[in-house]
Amino acid sequence: MNTHVTAPSFAQSVWLVTERELGAKLRSKSFLISTAILFAIALGGILWAGFMAGGDNRTPIAVTPDTAAVVSGNDAFDVTDAASADEARELVRDGDVDAAIVPGGAEPLGYTVVFADDSSTTLLQQLSISPEVEILDPDTTDGFLRYIVALLFGVVFFAAALTFGSTISTSVVEEKQTRVVELLISAIPVRALLAGKVIGNTILAMGQIIGIAAIATVGLTVSGQDLLIAGLGGPIAWFAVFFLFGFVLLASLFAAAGAMVSRQEDIGSTITPLTYLVMAPYLLVVFFNDNPVVLTIMSYVPFSAPVGMPVRIFVGEALWWEPLLALAIMLASCVAAILIGAKIYENSLLRMGARVRLREALQR
Repeated sequence: MNTHVTAPSFAQSVWLVTERELGAKLRSKSFLISTAILFAIALGGILWAGFMAGGDNRTPIAVTPDTAAVVSGNDAFDVTDAASADEARELVRDGDVDAAIVPGGAEPLGYTVVFADDSSTTLLQQLSISPEVEILDPDTTDGFLRYIVALLFGVVFFAAALTFGSTISTSVVEEKQTRVVELLISAIPVRALLAGKVIGNTILAMGQIIGIAAIATVGLTVSGQDLLIAGLGGPIAWFAVFFLFGFVLLASLFAAAGAMVSRQEDIGSTITPLTYLVMAPYLLVVFFNDNPVVLTIMSYVPFSAPVGMPVRIFVGEALWWEPLLALAIMLASCVAAILIGAKIYENSLLRMGARVRLREALQR
């Protein structure tokens, strides 16, 4: 009796490879441990920043009944009332306060600031009288907060894209080196193998992104930063969307880069240009997060849009239609990268020995 084995369809082949990629990672202790460490670092950093921001940063200072008016209404100081100048000096000497304001001194001030061993320029500046300031075009976001948010988006994109992108390249080379790939493509189409690898690692990368977003929400809630949660909701959602398509774009190219070599020792040279592309958005937001021109350009370049556009949305610099236009450009670039990556992957996968030149991989 003859038995006929039906070959799996393209969709079934893609799912088989996807399951294989997911299973291999989820069974890997190193992956699980590194993910747990990443989540712990994210939670710890958010809690630390939140508690530092919410802590009491006022300068402790002692005053007497005659000098209390000097710091009246000044939120920079944690004021301790002393009955006399001698008591105020004793508080300084004991280290209970950083300084004391006591009667006496040259006019027109009529008071003296007492320190224990060395004067503080910062404290003296806090005591100085400044004119009222009017800013015609104020920033909508605090500069430090802008920097932190931009840095977080840059770090998450850089770490996730490089980690999983390198994993794809390494997996492809390993399969070529052990000849496993020859068995795989005898059962499933080459493009199904590529699609499964990309989809599997995209699911894992998005899982980490969603996990970090959830941890960030918990951390911000615990540290009492509810207003920041409301402001970050939209940017985080757009970051996830841009990251999804941006990672698919990069994953296709990382897989193609891995297919061009046959040894693990040679993979570094092929993925170096891609590493620079992943690193560039991180470096740009570190140095140019307050430059509207640079951020605008970043938000339309496919490799940096996952970082540039969410930052612009957070600070209120992006018009409503700009994320949609940037996403359309990202989708078109994603399709082009998939087609190019698939061609290189198909033409290079079974070629052993010397590294396949890019021109040869594209011509065949």
